[in-house]
Amino acid sequence: MTPTPTTIPNGVETRNGDVNVQFYNDEKDVVPATPGTLPDDRYDTLSWWRVGLRLMVMKNLKAESEWVAAIQNKMRTPWLDSYFVYTSSLGTHTFFMITIPAICFFGHIELGNGLIFVLGMGVYLSSFMKDAVCSPRPYSPPVTRLTIGTHHLEYGFPSTHSTNSISIALYIHSYIRTFFLSGSISPTAYTVSCVLIAWYGFSIVFGRLYTAMHSFTDCAVGVLLGTAIWAGHELGRDMLKTWVSQPGWSVPLIITVIGLVMVNQHPQPIDDCPCFEDAIAFVSVIMGSLISQWHGAKYGFGPAFFSSHMPGSGGDDWAALSTWWLFAALKMVVGVLIIFMWRLLAKSVLHTVLPPVFRLAAHAFTLPTRRFYTPATDYSFVPPEKGLHPIPSVIDLPSHLGVDVDGFASGTSLLNNNNPYRVLTARNGYGNEFGKEFSSAEKEWYKSPQLEKHDEEEQGDDESVKHYDADVLTKVLVYEGIGALAAELLPVLFEVLGWGVHP
Repeated sequence: MTPTPTTIPNGVETRNGDVNVQFYNDEKDVVPATPGTLPDDRYDTLSWWRVGLRLMVMKNLKAESEWVAAIQNKMRTPWLDSYFVYTSSLGTHTFFMITIPAICFFGHIELGNGLIFVLGMGVYLSSFMKDAVCSPRPYSPPVTRLTIGTHHLEYGFPSTHSTNSISIALYIHSYIRTFFLSGSISPTAYTVSCVLIAWYGFSIVFGRLYTAMHSFTDCAVGVLLGTAIWAGHELGRDMLKTWVSQPGWSVPLIITVIGLVMVNQHPQPIDDCPCFEDAIAFVSVIMGSLISQWHGAKYGFGPAFFSSHMPGSGGDDWAALSTWWLFAALKMVVGVLIIFMWRLLAKSVLHTVLPPVFRLAAHAFTLPTRRFYTPATDYSFVPPEKGLHPIPSVIDLPSHLGVDVDGFASGTSLLNNNNPYRVLTARNGYGNEFGKEFSSAEKEWYKSPQLEKHDEEEQGDDESVKHYDADVLTKVLVYEGIGALAAELLPVLFEVLGWGVHP
């Protein structure tokens, strides 16, 4: 249970004060500053292969943290801080969740489906590895964390940003290369495209080191994983396309079963890491995309269906250009608005319907429940603010920029694993450090009954309940719908309305 004190006996402030501290007590639940920084014996409970991988990954983490710190000491400037922090948003899931539907809205549905697959597999596999290995990010100190959003709440190994950026860069390059080989684009345009793609990949990968969000090992494995995902898709793309074009109902059934198995088999971490939520969201988007491809082939909504061009296409006067841009803006606004409305409506309905269904099913058999997820038998409803947010977090990016978000050092060296209490260093600005070891009185205070008690029978109204089991299936269905909307339903709508799909 997470304690919520604002001060401790000697006046050292916690959580909301100028000096933020982190503690753990072997007799109580752990309050981690970042995943992966609990005592080593907590991670020794993992299976033997996960423990072995964690030891391998962390073997050089201290040395790599010092290397990253050396890079920061040598290179950091306010301008580079802003550049690498804000360009990191170009490697996030939210960025691609907006850009990929736009690609489909303007006729490049095959490109959009390919991007969905490589991006979704990148997020799932990197999240799978993160929760399997449970490795922390580079230690702070000596590094200074620069981050945007909530990525610091995830494990470090491997870098999802690196995985996404490399798989996407390689996929887009292979797509552009086909146009170059067919003579559709000039050598100059192809060269410029290659330079831009290479710079994009470099900015994201090196940016993870500059911002101290990842170690060299994290980034290297992320690059290898992204490359492997792209290569695997290149090798199996035609086979996958042929299979999903089969008319039999076994196709969507197999897609659904495989997707649910991937969700169910995702490793359970030691810390409450959000990797699982990212993984199930993107697996579900892949499911929606593949099922929409099957549906389009079966019911005549394939490439031949999308024959019309947008109003104003091909015009060379201001009236035609204005018309084209008007309909382009209209498609984006309507398309994104429908996706947001789907998220909000589907979430609300499923949060109402699923808990009683789960409770009824619990009488017949035992439902699987993940660690940190409260089963439906222990709550009466899901509060409206819990679970999915109707609007992607990209609109809040400026407010999330910070150095060592929330004042906590996002990762710390384990100076003394035998000491059940540890204070983590907090940072302010460019590195004004605060820290204090607990006194005997403070240790006793944290052991005392002053810590807030919660009634387990009212967990549905308890702010300490972070996850509900209904959220898992809710995310699967909601994001599967998003994949289907982006890859088929919205382009079909635009074609029917006469807004055109091809630019």
